[in-house]
Amino acid sequence: MNNAPIIIDAHTIAEKVAAAVSQLASKMRPDFLAGLEAAQTTEQTERGREVLAQLVKNARMASTESLPLCQDTGYVWVFLEFAGPVAVRGDIFSEVDAAVAEVYQQRGLRMSMVRDALCDRSNSGDNTPAFCELYVTSASEQPAKWPGEKPGDERPTNAQPAEQPDEGEATSDTTGARAQARLHVMLKGGGSDNASALAMLPPSAGRQGVVDFVLAAVRDKGASACPPLLVGVGVGTTFDKVGALAKRALLRKVGSINANPEAAALEAELLIALNDTGIGPGGLGGTTTALAVHVNTAPCHIAALPVAVNLGCCALRSISIDML
Repeated sequence: MNNAPIIIDAHTIAEKVAAAVSQLASKMRPDFLAGLEAAQTTEQTERGREVLAQLVKNARMASTESLPLCQDTGYVWVFLEFAGPVAVRGDIFSEVDAAVAEVYQQRGLRMSMVRDALCDRSNSGDNTPAFCELYVTSASEQPAKWPGEKPGDERPTNAQPAEQPDEGEATSDTTGARAQARLHVMLKGGGSDNASALAMLPPSAGRQGVVDFVLAAVRDKGASACPPLLVGVGVGTTFDKVGALAKRALLRKVGSINANPEAAALEAELLIALNDTGIGPGGLGGTTTALAVHVNTAPCHIAALPVAVNLGCCALRSISIDML
């Protein structure tokens, strides 16, 4: 069996990123929009229902008229995960930056990036750089899945099939590992990112420590993150990686169930507790502070309990694209 890797060209990735950005600027993620619509029937306050109705109306108008869903058109996060015999050819970072600059200028989207956080806060003028991550899984983790996906789960409603490899092109290596590659693109606003939080808890804090930290983080800054929220929680790894766990949790479809029963129970408990805070839609009070809580867990050092929270705002904009 041919064990040559499938080649994904950086320019192809950049083209898909450009198309995704153009679409996401005006279109809310379908599962999140469905969650907002459903929340109108469960929200217990009149003001909360009015805010939810306005958010749904805004999303529909933005999509119909191809207008920005939010005035904060965000920074661009590109997350490419792949496994098996896959190789990326070319400079993905410069190709993606060029594509992002072009689409932001063509669409007249707000430029929100500064050249340097400390030393030069002048606007870059083209919304670059984009923030790109490459994540490689081992053959033992085959097949790669949508984040949080279990066997039999539906794929995200906005998932797109990619072009098929040419006939005769390799799709597996000699060990039987199947080539997988998925591209995730998100436009992330500053308000929701500013509400992020990270803590290196002592292991003795345990599960309750995680619950308390998440609740405190959302109570402290959730109202300024434009709720209803999608709350991403990461637990594990290291200081520099736990934030990525929380951010990747936002890619899961609203309504999906965590494959880990303990994590699923934690998600359910946190969702109830967060909606009991009374922050509500738009931070104006109500019973719908969050549509979902998604938890990613991972190994860590015996002396550590890293926890991070990353919030998705009420203008959640991401798409997942199957590249193979």
